[in-house]
Amino acid sequence: MSPIAYALLSALANVAGALAVAGRARRGLQLLDALIAVAAGFMISVALTQLIPEAISRGGSSAPVVMLVGYLAVHLTQHTLTSHFHFGEETHSVTTAISLSALAGLLMHTFVDGVAIAAGFTVGPELGVLVFIAVVLHKLPEGLAIASLFLAAGQSPRRAVAAAGALGLTTLLGVLVTDYVGPLARHGLPLAAGVTLYVAASNLVPEFQSKRGWTLALYFFGGCGLFTLAYALLT
Repeated sequence: MSPIAYALLSALANVAGALAVAGRARRGLQLLDALIAVAAGFMISVALTQLIPEAISRGGSSAPVVMLVGYLAVHLTQHTLTSHFHFGEETHSVTTAISLSALAGLLMHTFVDGVAIAAGFTVGPELGVLVFIAVVLHKLPEGLAIASLFLAAGQSPRRAVAAAGALGLTTLLGVLVTDYVGPLARHGLPLAAGVTLYVAASNLVPEFQSKRGWTLALYFFGGCGLFTLAYALLT
């Protein structure tokens, strides 16, 4: 399949996560809690063992700087300019402004998801598929998060799902423009590395660490194991 096809599947995962919370599918929401932990383990593994080494190998001394820019950009848009955002279901009432600011912050992140998929396939199909798996695993809780924020702000389920759809569309856009925008073509890989590391370590890990019990921690290690298995099968 082409990178665009993988991006389309990722976009559908955004919508699926939104439908779970909009339809109040409680079992689906419980499974998504586990998926957050699995996604964190897989993403950290991809970032540290694949994206960062490849980015430094291909980008040289500029790669760590671009990684830092990507890392800081996500923190700026999701936790500085946005006053309230976390992965998982929103259980408190919020304002419409908060839900829209969270959507704006996530749009940058999901655009880089598309860049990451495209950049991964420029290295090789193995890395492209690994990045796709990392992206699609966190797309479900991402769709849930934005949809639950919109519902908590009093928006309709249709608008909540539409917000998740917008995130999916920006992922497609990221894939489409990467090869045609010079800076993205040159620096897409380290940018994706920084963003992936932030989402995994600073967004997803704290989300499941806040829950009691050791079950979700096992899912996290399972995510690392899933990466090891996928890497072995692909290479």
